Amino acid sequence: MIDAFYEVLNRRRDVRAEFTGEPLDPAALDRILAAAHAAPSVGLTQPWDFVLVADPVTRQAFADHVQSERAVFAGSLDESRAGTFSRIKIEGVMESSLGIVVTYDPARGSPAVLGRHAIADAGLYSVCLAIQNLWLAATAEDLGVGWVSFYREAFLADLVGIPEGIRPVAWLCLGPVSELATVPDLERHGWRDRRPLAAAVHHERFTPHA
Repeated sequence: MIDAFYEVLNRRRDVRAEFTGEPLDPAALDRILAAAHAAPSVGLTQPWDFVLVADPVTRQAFADHVQSERAVFAGSLDESRAGTFSRIKIEGVMESSLGIVVTYDPARGSPAVLGRHAIADAGLYSVCLAIQNLWLAATAEDLGVGWVSFYREAFLADLVGIPEGIRPVAWLCLGPVSELATVPDLERHGWRDRRPLAAAVHHERFTPHA
């Protein structure tokens, strides 16, 4: 069981190009959402919600917006970086089977959120834990997940009717895949090298590594 857990951790990938578009098993989707909803949260606020987006018109509108933001980012890069970025696919909005918009409601459980009085972002961290649970559960189900981050929050909130005061944290593409790549896309395309664990571990005090 321990080996199986670590195998899921190591297989997890941010999927863009490998979605097949095949239908999702409703029972598997229920299990994945239940895993996300079982995540720990500050003050047991469970400040997340999950908006399931299957409508192709909504998805196409989001995909178009993502591509416009991709162009904005590309325009900020120097020639070498822009060349590398041009080869990287950043989303699988239309290719995946379902979009899941994960939101954060900072007012849930307010005003007395146990554990958030000193760290205002603790609720946001809780939502990220739910996303991680969802991602690992999907991997265990042999499904792929892709986190799309090339969007403006106001656009996505308007697109799927998110009320004022609630933040869209992620659009997750979910669905069956042809494979889960052995090497992450950004590493494979030369965008950035993986940082070794030794460079991230400090003892007693934070000490910058050479």
